[in-house]
Amino acid sequence: MNDIWMLLFKVSLAIFMAGSLLDMGLRLNLPDAIRGLRDIRFVVHSLLWSFVFCPALAYAITLVIPLARPYAIGLILLGMAPCAPFVPMLAEKAKGDLGYIAAFMLLASVGTVLCMPVTVPLLAKGLTASPWAIAKPLLIVVLLPMGIGVILRRKSEALASKLQPAAKKLAGLAGLIWAILCLIIYGKGLVGVAGELAVLSQFVFFGIVCLGSYWLGFGMPHEQKIVLSIGVTTRNLGACLTPLLSVPDIDQRATLMMVLALPIMVLVVKLGARWFVRAASAPTTDH
Repeated sequence: MNDIWMLLFKVSLAIFMAGSLLDMGLRLNLPDAIRGLRDIRFVVHSLLWSFVFCPALAYAITLVIPLARPYAIGLILLGMAPCAPFVPMLAEKAKGDLGYIAAFMLLASVGTVLCMPVTVPLLAKGLTASPWAIAKPLLIVVLLPMGIGVILRRKSEALASKLQPAAKKLAGLAGLIWAILCLIIYGKGLVGVAGELAVLSQFVFFGIVCLGSYWLGFGMPHEQKIVLSIGVTTRNLGACLTPLLSVPDIDQRATLMMVLALPIMVLVVKLGARWFVRAASAPTTDH
């Protein structure tokens, strides 16, 4: 029975990721993305936070907070894959620039596929997965569906508009099934995590990333900084889980970190975005 649950877990996760990235691609406007990619300051901040600062921060937290090794591996993996599929929705509500949302999604997707196969063996000690074993599923469930979506939109915006709601519903249904399976498979484990330092480590990680990426976005307006903050604070949990699913007999506590991350990162992002919007709209007083 456990084998059946795990198979359904992997299949629903793959469909959720592929459907979400296809949805992204069908909605992604390349001219808007290119406008954002031409902004060197934004691109540099995005790449540094996504693929240098976040992995380094996650690794540093594991050195300061005495986490059990599986929890440490889970946190390090969380530090390597930015940009959850629901970033556009959150960023738009927080008055983010649409062009920069598109640019960040492209940078995050391509960067994750290129960087994770290199950084996982370097930082996640004890996770014995070859670079190709990590890169292969990422190519299939991240770049391929997103690329198909972008191509379809370029060929026919009308067709993309018709397909996008179906892709969104498919991803949403698969995501719901995956969430239910998480509770079925890891529910008892989540109860045990409550007394561990794993929860603290995630609040520290997401809190620092959310605040730091926004307040250190020197020279960028709110519309760009909020995209950066939400983009790097949310994590692509499917991509984070991919290296774990390629390793047999992995300690389930590493997977629990991914399941635990969803409510924590959403909470931190919503609180942070609300605060940033208020700060950006507050009148300034000249003395």
